[in-house]
Amino acid sequence: MKQFDAGEVPLGRLFPSGDYDFEIPDYQRPYAWGTEEALQLLDDLGEALDRDTDEPYFLGSIVLVKDKSEAHAEVIDGQQRLTTLTILFAVLRDLTSDGKVAGELQRFIAEPGQVWAGTTAKPRLALRERDREFFEKYIQTEAGCDGLASLVDDMLATEAQKAIKDNAEALYARLRSWPEERLIELFQLMGQRTFLVVVSTPDLASAHRIFSVMNARGLDLSAADIFKARVVGDISAAHRAAYAEKWEDAEEELGREAFADLFQHVRMIHAKARARRELLLEFPEQVLSEYLPGKAEAFVEDVLLPYETAYRHLLRQDLPGAHRRRINMWLRRLVQLDNNDWRPAALWALRHHDDPDYLDAFFRRLERLASSMFIRRVYRTPRLATYTALLRELDAGAGIDAPSFGLSAEDLGHTLRILNGDIYRVAKVNKYVLLRLDEALAGQPGVSYEHKTITLEHVLPQHPAPDSHWVRDFSERQRVLWTNRLANLVLLNR
Repeated sequence: MKQFDAGEVPLGRLFPSGDYDFEIPDYQRPYAWGTEEALQLLDDLGEALDRDTDEPYFLGSIVLVKDKSEAHAEVIDGQQRLTTLTILFAVLRDLTSDGKVAGELQRFIAEPGQVWAGTTAKPRLALRERDREFFEKYIQTEAGCDGLASLVDDMLATEAQKAIKDNAEALYARLRSWPEERLIELFQLMGQRTFLVVVSTPDLASAHRIFSVMNARGLDLSAADIFKARVVGDISAAHRAAYAEKWEDAEEELGREAFADLFQHVRMIHAKARARRELLLEFPEQVLSEYLPGKAEAFVEDVLLPYETAYRHLLRQDLPGAHRRRINMWLRRLVQLDNNDWRPAALWALRHHDDPDYLDAFFRRLERLASSMFIRRVYRTPRLATYTALLRELDAGAGIDAPSFGLSAEDLGHTLRILNGDIYRVAKVNKYVLLRLDEALAGQPGVSYEHKTITLEHVLPQHPAPDSHWVRDFSERQRVLWTNRLANLVLLNR
């Protein structure tokens, strides 16, 4: 393998120094981060800002093909973060009323060029060829973000351009209420205390090998392994082997990956707060501290094993007995969502209640809440806030009448507007809605969809031939109105 360099680099040196001239090669996949990831990045930076300490904030690693003697850097891994950071710098630039700050932010986004040095102005980050000009015009040009509001989806050539527009507008909407002083503090945090681990090698093959190794799923020690050592080690020698076997049986039943996830969910149930640090730090403080030292057996019997059983039934939707068929139906619906944030509340119910009628009512409410947030594309921070509030209410005895199960009139209206709009364009949501609707129309709960392929198709085509009956029978206005709406969509299994 060719020589490679790795080190922590602050954003204040990564972007404006001129040491890195980033380019996304055309063979890379397009920019794909959604508003959830973009707003989550901003929330994480905001929390680091609120902690008001000098500790560094790390954004992970990027892998580059880069010669030490040259600035040109081909991005093998890290496109999503570098692009989103550039969008965030651009939004800050166009929001600040301080011209000097705006100028400094622009230098993070584009190299100004120097007459004396014979250099020309150019962006710090060049996207793939198809999106490069769009990104330069609306993000990397001063005041470019102002022009995004006038663009409609039909004017955007690629999904990446839509993601760029959506993320810029979401970040702008969030930051425009911030006072000028806090905007500047965020810029200072990003420039001085926010780091990326930069791994670079001059050889493309070496860069791909490094990327593969960094993302390989090995069998290194997991957090669960470390917790096991602490818990089992606290048990008397006479019973240690038996409890070690119980622990290992539980892990084997769930599988290593799901077993590791279980500890995240149990932490959430106990702490009733979103994670702010690594699980290795929070789980011992928020969960194990109740049992160690002296009550390790109770942790295994009262926490680990019951929640492992509940999680197994959740993942497999196989609660036994005909009277639990409807509960399995609700679970099958919930696991179709693109997030797992609802799972701690579900595990709480399965752990603490066995009455089928209670569980049926509970999961009916949970699926309604979770699917509404899914349809509205509520991002992770407010989503977690809802579920942590729900866990606190459940712990206090609220049960199925917990206030957090409720949806406000605004939430309901927003959900209905999406369902009544161009839902085909709402990626991830459209198929879920059609499957739920199809299940309802079937007249029986828990209809099985075991087909290898389920596609979403139009009846009235998106692009009918000029001489087709679709053009004769529908006006252009009607086609624009109805083509991507619910009534014009159908599920096919081949």
